[in-house]
Amino acid sequence: MAKLITIFGGSGFVGRYVVQALAKTGARLRVATRDPHLALHVRPLAALGQLDFVRTDLGNAASLARAVEGADAVVNLIGTLSDSHGGFEAVHVKGAGAIAKAAAAAGATSLVHVSALGADAESESGYGRSKALGEAAVRAAFPKATILRPSVIFGPEDGFLNRFAGMLRLPVVPVVAPGTKFQPVYVVDVARAIAAAASEHALHAGKTVSLGGPDVLTMRALLEWLAETTGRTPTFVDVPDAAAGLLARFTGWLPGAPLTSDQWKMLQSDNVVPEGAPGLAALGVDATPMAAVAPGWLVRFRPHGRFSVA
Repeated sequence: MAKLITIFGGSGFVGRYVVQALAKTGARLRVATRDPHLALHVRPLAALGQLDFVRTDLGNAASLARAVEGADAVVNLIGTLSDSHGGFEAVHVKGAGAIAKAAAAAGATSLVHVSALGADAESESGYGRSKALGEAAVRAAFPKATILRPSVIFGPEDGFLNRFAGMLRLPVVPVVAPGTKFQPVYVVDVARAIAAAASEHALHAGKTVSLGGPDVLTMRALLEWLAETTGRTPTFVDVPDAAAGLLARFTGWLPGAPLTSDQWKMLQSDNVVPEGAPGLAALGVDATPMAAVAPGWLVRFRPHGRFSVA
């Protein structure tokens, strides 16, 4: 029988690419999700009969046990950017630990846990702290887990490049934390790294790997690159840190706020792969530059779409 891999969060932005990458290995796939009906869009990404779904509640131990029953490998992609109702603690810490415990109890050979660059128990950001505490919970339950820490992930459906490209339609664009550095990583590269970690357990067990692309840019440089790529010419205005901090503090709690207090805290630190840390190459993946792929979908943000003059 082919290896069985359970994927938590397999129907999300990153999940659909992970499903494709793992399907190419010939493994049988089980996508654990709260509502299988909302995950049917990933079924065509695998061969006929290769993929199935299981309804799972992250807070229900019995449903987690069913999700990982008989699995050779488990992948956890579940994460949240909202701390509403204690989301960071529930998802990143308790949820991650519960999945790791279930995987260990089921006798899974490998566990791939996707965390984030910036995971730090001493971080001022609740997101960063919860990611670090989640890693600790995973290690306690499944010591040989492979932990992957991606930088900001970009791809055709992302909420990163697409969000900023949409802002460039404005005549004046405020730039928050203009000097903060990012190392965006292509979603296909992340998926390939996850597939390698899950399929080649003996090579990567117990490791923590940071995933970043070949481009390191400041926030302002990123916006300038997007403007050039989409043919937009807005005026960029750097927002003083004091003003941005006040904006996040007093309006960040509102639904749909452009900048939450926790996001502002995350922006106080660069989001890049630490010097000397193992990266994509350690998993046999070549990093893809943004310029090689992103213009293909960012073209819709040009003034006249695909009919714009390059």
